[in-house]
Amino acid sequence: MKSLIARFAQDRSGATAIEYGLIAAGIAAVVIGAVYSLGSNITAKFTAIDTAMK
Repeated sequence: MKSLIARFAQDRSGATAIEYGLIAAGIAAVVIGAVYSLGSNITAKFTAIDTAMK
């Protein structure tokens, strides 16, 4: 039983998976922020064009 607990404590594969998950979540947050910002800018441009055409 002690050897099983010792092996479990030394296993680092779970920590690596968590780190990759955190990196992926960070990248996703940056991409979502960029798309949201770009969408707001495009909406403002189309609104300005619509106003100018009237």
